Amino acid sequence: MKRSISISTLLFAVVFALSSCGGNADKSQAVDPAKETTTEPVQEESSNVSPETSNALTLEGNDQMQYDKTELRVKAGETITLVFKHTGKMEKTAMGHNFVLLKPGTDLNAFAQKAMTAKDSDYIPKSESTSVIAHTKLIGGGESDTIEFTITEKGTYDYICSFPGHFSMMKGQLIVE
Repeated sequence: MKRSISISTLLFAVVFALSSCGGNADKSQAVDPAKETTTEPVQEESSNVSPETSNALTLEGNDQMQYDKTELRVKAGETITLVFKHTGKMEKTAMGHNFVLLKPGTDLNAFAQKAMTAKDSDYIPKSESTSVIAHTKLIGGGESDTIEFTITEKGTYDYICSFPGHFSMMKGQLIVE
């Protein structure tokens, strides 16, 4: 019995020592005050919101299923030019992205469900065409698409990526002022 307690104690001590050493190594590698303190908060703020109202917009999507902005602001009644870029490397068959701007009141979940089966139309369901204000084509890594459209009514409009499975993470709002 004493022998089994000694082995258990020894095993616990080895595991504790190894985990302690690994923890210190990770902390020393991860901490870089010059990089982490100054760039993260600024990057996070600028990556989620377009702070100024502008009708010349750029939006990016990446291989981590993220738009770089979740809020865009434009002026009502003026032509809006949107440049949509896929900054990742994956092909559109595996990680395709688009920008789909929807009319207010559109059921986003229902739209996304129908979009999953609309592969032939870049995941824009033809049955829901009256819910779509504007959309880009489906693009893959390194590609871009530019569209122009006008919204005359002020309000908040939802935009999503309609590629299957992306809607839950790739969505935002276009605020028309």
